[in-house]
Amino acid sequence: MDIFNFDPRMVLSFYLTLFRVSVVLFIMPFFGDTLPNVIKATLMIVLTLAVWPKLSFPASFYPANPMNIAVMFAGEVVLGLTLGCIVRMIIAAVQIGGAIINFQMGFSMVNSIDPLTGQEEPMTTHFIYMCTMLTFLSLNGHLHLIRALGASFDLVPPGGLFLSPELMTEVMVFSKQMFLLGVRIAAPVIMALFLVDLALALISRTAPQMNILVMGFPLKIAVGFLFLSYVMEMMSDYVTSFINSMDAVMMHLMKLGVPHS
Repeated sequence: MDIFNFDPRMVLSFYLTLFRVSVVLFIMPFFGDTLPNVIKATLMIVLTLAVWPKLSFPASFYPANPMNIAVMFAGEVVLGLTLGCIVRMIIAAVQIGGAIINFQMGFSMVNSIDPLTGQEEPMTTHFIYMCTMLTFLSLNGHLHLIRALGASFDLVPPGGLFLSPELMTEVMVFSKQMFLLGVRIAAPVIMALFLVDLALALISRTAPQMNILVMGFPLKIAVGFLFLSYVMEMMSDYVTSFINSMDAVMMHLMKLGVPHS
């Protein structure tokens, strides 16, 4: 390839590839959330140069009408949201479970500032979220996201992904699993603290002179942290299972969103 003699078709092909990589990765979790803007822009350009010789779109796909360019942009945004929603749903499930655990342990007033959004969130939610993201990255989950991006060049033309009824139905199914997984994450701590409350209630009936409130708060916190360690082990199994099935799920969603598939 002669890099000093670009013809218009090569330039348009490069623009289409850059368009797909930049829009999709800016919306995806981790790439679009945690990286500084300068690093993100550099990553998009480097990744586009890496995939362009092999996975580029032909210049004939570039719209001639500005309105069609806007439609193509909307389709690329839908693609990024579709690929990113799968990862965001397991993150949301972790945050739901963390919020339930935080309430059960008596930490309702203990919040931390999320550096990404600037909003307050429960302490255990942030802790479990960070552990989940570290597990996700250590198991090369971010590479699976890039692999799905590469597969989209073969499955989805520029701006070719639409919110079909089949795609929306599948997303709703995943959203239902999000709430179920959140409850399953918090279930060990909920059951342990329920038994602690039951034991404290029996003690208060047999020994009314004991100050149950003074004894109950540190006991519930200690038991909560003890069972939180078991939750971390469960989370590693959930994240591993999720990453193993992530490629097939993303391919399935992309095929549902393309009209001709």
